[in-house]
Amino acid sequence: MASSKFQTHFLIFCIFLFPLWLGELETLHKHAEKGNERADLHDISEHSSNDSGQKDNILELEDKQIHKSNLLKNWPLMSTIIVYCIFSLQEMAYSEVFSLWAVSDKKYGGLSFSSQDVGEVLAISGFGLLLFQLLLYPPVERRLGPLMVTRLSAVISIPLLSCFPYIAMLSGVVLHLVINCAAILRNTLSVSLVTGLFILLNNAVPQSQRGAANAISITAMSVFKAFGPAGGGALFSWAQKRQVASFLPGDQMVFFALNVVQFIGLLLTFKPFLAEPYQRG
Repeated sequence: MASSKFQTHFLIFCIFLFPLWLGELETLHKHAEKGNERADLHDISEHSSNDSGQKDNILELEDKQIHKSNLLKNWPLMSTIIVYCIFSLQEMAYSEVFSLWAVSDKKYGGLSFSSQDVGEVLAISGFGLLLFQLLLYPPVERRLGPLMVTRLSAVISIPLLSCFPYIAMLSGVVLHLVINCAAILRNTLSVSLVTGLFILLNNAVPQSQRGAANAISITAMSVFKAFGPAGGGALFSWAQKRQVASFLPGDQMVFFALNVVQFIGLLLTFKPFLAEPYQRG
């Protein structure tokens, strides 16, 4: 509930802030840079046949002119924001469901954890996430690229989430060991996915428009995240009433629904929906 209120207040703040921010950018750049960029582009075009460095400048100016007209018409940016919103909704719903599932009784498919046990799992997974971000993510991203990292993270998360209902069948030290490993892996995959999308988002616009682009993405993400806790809680409550259902009984339905949203986000990372940032060649 507190998370929902925070997201709602932040959304209202962004809605009022964004038009002022975007208007300021328009005022600063509309008149001063429009004439200068046209003159620079024309001048560079006349001499580009003899200087490969000037060709890069031409492409850079063209890139700016393509994206400066209207951010909402920049499909590489908007498609990345939509994918980011889908995964943000799934991540917020998972965060809500995980705690409810962990503290629920084993007869309802939960782990029968205390609040202290849940806190320890979250703390251990957070520490593992810190090590991953510092040591492993940078070389992996340089080798595979942000888009491939995002896709692989989404693909691996689907079978991992499918295993969560069966983890509840364990007990004792084995249960604690397995759930900690699963939570660490899940958190690292989630952060890798989001980080890859952030890189794609910032590559989709020139540097002068990254502030406005991030304002749009955070506003849209806040809208989707506001529905996450309520949706996750409602889904979990409904699943508790169908413990003896013939199809996906109990918590199996909860993690199946999370996987459906994850799969939709994964599909949207492929063409023709997701357009990669404008490439200069």
